[in-house]
Amino acid sequence: MNNHTEYFHRELMDELKKWADREEILAVKGPRRSGKTTLLKMLRDWLVSEKGVAEENIIFITFEDLEAREKFSANPKDFINSFIHDPKQKHYFLLDEYHYVKEGGQKLKFLYDTMENVKFVITGSSSMEIAEISKYLVGRVFLFYLFPLNFREFLNAKNSALARIYNEKNSMVRAFLLENKEFEVENDIFVNDLSKHLEDFVTFGGYPDIVKSENIEEKKIVLKNIYETYISRDLEGLLRITYEFKFRKLLSLLSSQTGNMINYNELASSCNSYYKEIMEFLNVLEETYIIKLLRPFHKNLRTELVKNPKVYFIDIGMRNLMINAFTQLDTRVDKGSIMENFVFNELFSIVKDFYKISYWRTLGKAEVDFVLTLGSEIVPCEVKFQPFKKPEIPRSLRSFISAYNPKKAVMFTKNFWGTMDIENTRIKFIPLCYL
Repeated sequence: MNNHTEYFHRELMDELKKWADREEILAVKGPRRSGKTTLLKMLRDWLVSEKGVAEENIIFITFEDLEAREKFSANPKDFINSFIHDPKQKHYFLLDEYHYVKEGGQKLKFLYDTMENVKFVITGSSSMEIAEISKYLVGRVFLFYLFPLNFREFLNAKNSALARIYNEKNSMVRAFLLENKEFEVENDIFVNDLSKHLEDFVTFGGYPDIVKSENIEEKKIVLKNIYETYISRDLEGLLRITYEFKFRKLLSLLSSQTGNMINYNELASSCNSYYKEIMEFLNVLEETYIIKLLRPFHKNLRTELVKNPKVYFIDIGMRNLMINAFTQLDTRVDKGSIMENFVFNELFSIVKDFYKISYWRTLGKAEVDFVLTLGSEIVPCEVKFQPFKKPEIPRSLRSFISAYNPKKAVMFTKNFWGTMDIENTRIKFIPLCYL
């Protein structure tokens, strides 16, 4: 085995290490080509080099391999036993693309219940198939998500010195958001350097193969390949979606409406479809990690009765591919939507499953991009990708503060740091590139 393979640092790897010694099955979900196979290889290398596990006790199997899949399906226990040379020693089975296994949940439950000294780690790119597995393994499986690289992982891969500067300020931003810890920043000399990397990141996205690509043409070709593979493997092969034209049309429409509220009837009409089918397609897009739908925040139902979700893309490079738009950020009419999508993805990675993220809009059309619900506290966040000379906030954010009196609020800006207070609310102005 080559222990000198260069891997991108993935934050999820640190999580998996914590659970490696426990009996529970680890299931890693996420979009195709987000790095799940590589993550299993990283885990294998770590088990050998850090935990001292013998290489022959770590078995890597991909169920894209039809022969392996058929043998496993016919007799799971005999198949697994064929790799075990000493039942007294612990064996690690790294099962890639497990969503291809029919009735995979029942098979895994049977193996978990009847075999000792065996640890299973599985991956899958369809949430629906993995959810089926989880149903059979309640209490026996820990679920994790691996998305394309986030901005921190991207920076680590591109420029480790800048990544250290980012990490320092990003820690302060997170501590302010999650723990109410105060901070001040003066004379930031790196904000423009980080902003250039951010522009690259929000143009081509964070799929590992994209981050490795050297030039723009290569990045476009790789993105196109990821998209076409998704259509042919996940949609047609795995999920049996046959209305490819409608699906592509829907993706293109959603790309041009990033950050906007979905109008189901409009989408149905433009795609020559109908409401129920559009709902099914949107569900598939969410379950295969292409889009994320953001629901509205409600406290006062009389004035906030807006039900439709807003749409964001898990990877912004994929979104840009759908509308074939890769030009320089400052020249683009959709730069505000792109940055809003970036902020959504980064906030989503912060709140994870513990907290809630939503948007706020009243019948009077006052709107705040994001509202974080952190336990009993709410934090409104607004994205304004423009230069600021002094702290100032839009009227909608002022309305929200007046209605809810939050302890704090955030304005994400192009490159401006600042602080202002409105009554009991502390508002921080933070450059987007530090989120």
